[in-house]
Amino acid sequence: MSDDVLFIILVLSTVICGNAEAPPEPTVTLQPSGTQIHSSVIYSGETVTVRCEIQGGEGAQWTYEWRPHKANTPPTSREYTISGATKSDGGGYSCRGKRDSSWTEWSKSITLTVLSPPKPTVTLQPSWTQIYSGETVTVRCEIQGGEGAQWTYEWRPAKLNTPPTSREYRISGATKSDGGGYSCIGRRGSFYTQWSKSITLTVSSPPKPTVTLQPSWTQIYSGEIYSGETVTVRCEIQGGEGAQWTYEWRRGQVNIRPTSSEYTISRATESDSGGYSCRGRRGSSWTEWSDITTLNVLSPPKPTVTLQPSWTQIYSGDRVTVRCEIQGVERAQWTYEWRRGQSSIHPTSSVYTIRVTESDGGGYSCRATRSSSWTEWSDITTLRVTVPIEPTVTLQPSWPQIYSGETVTVRCEIQGGEGAQWTYEWRPAKLNTPPTSNEYRITVTESDSGGYSCRGRRDYSLTYWSNIRLTVSCKLQMFHPHQLFHQKYLFL
Repeated sequence: MSDDVLFIILVLSTVICGNAEAPPEPTVTLQPSGTQIHSSVIYSGETVTVRCEIQGGEGAQWTYEWRPHKANTPPTSREYTISGATKSDGGGYSCRGKRDSSWTEWSKSITLTVLSPPKPTVTLQPSWTQIYSGETVTVRCEIQGGEGAQWTYEWRPAKLNTPPTSREYRISGATKSDGGGYSCIGRRGSFYTQWSKSITLTVSSPPKPTVTLQPSWTQIYSGEIYSGETVTVRCEIQGGEGAQWTYEWRRGQVNIRPTSSEYTISRATESDSGGYSCRGRRGSSWTEWSDITTLNVLSPPKPTVTLQPSWTQIYSGDRVTVRCEIQGVERAQWTYEWRRGQSSIHPTSSVYTIRVTESDGGGYSCRATRSSSWTEWSDITTLRVTVPIEPTVTLQPSWPQIYSGETVTVRCEIQGGEGAQWTYEWRPAKLNTPPTSNEYRITVTESDSGGYSCRGRRDYSLTYWSNIRLTVSCKLQMFHPHQLFHQKYLFL
């Protein structure tokens, strides 16, 4: 062969090889082609076909090689079916094709993930498990991670399967017969999930609300508060906690504005008195009206101060209990304010006990507060303390024999009390008119005979009583001697 012929052959060979196409790159696909499969996720027990596709290689007699190698047994073809997939079937799959003696490149690997079958969850919308007759509820079957897959659903109870069911079931105008346990299962092809746990739906008659008053003083339970106090009126629906209720209120037959479960009346007045009732609404369902709770707003009561013991004569050193009493509200949560005269004193409770000294004498009064409301001041109760001083009663003149018609001064003397501003009290009481001082002057008759007593008073202190006895005799008649003779002559 000449050199020219050899050159032509080499050039022709070069041209032909330069125009030859490279073998195509295969692609691995999964069948069926649901969204879940596109994300390369299936559930154990499902069937999947792994397919090697060579674009432009249709009609050619290809043989295939797979990775992993277990896919090559038995001799492999274009596709490989995995029936009843298990987790061990998970992993990366790739392939290449051979035609004659020529191999394609390896395809990109596609990863197959085999998961345990999902367990559906039944949910309720709204999410209350307690609903009331007449309300609407949607029962929904949710499969986590199964979004977008072509699921069909089966429900228990079986009545939910007619007509052919989907993911959710809407119950309008619920009745008690709709109550019970709901569960579901999902199916994709021949594959079933597990049954969900059952969720129990309870359908009951709408509850009857209760109106309560706060704070919960014993008096409040009878519906009585005092003007100026603050009270909260509350609508309580047993078993309805957490639900999105709106409320309607009435006082008497008149609707009032609040729409929440409670409202506060600050500085109550008599116009706030009345019978309060409420009802609640959730969705389109109303409860019945509550029973009426009556609120009475009264004027604050007037306390009374009492002393125990209640003797009119209290001695220095005695124990005395001073008590502030509010009739009809003994167990209410009051705090107290006290005064002796015009000076505030420290106790804040309803009673306090003192061991009496002279300085404890005086006029005691009290008032009480509950919340922001004050009672009026009580009337004054006077505590008078008898001090250990005994006056002396004397008579002037101090003759042992006093005759009718004579003038006597009865005097009350207090040893050691000189200079003090004493006033005096006398027995018998007639001596107290006009206002008495330490002595009293009388022109005596026989009727003035008897016991005379006195005691001293200084502010709220009293001395002991002191006594003396006065005896008034008939007036002695004096006769002249010639009168005695004349009277004797007449008798003879």
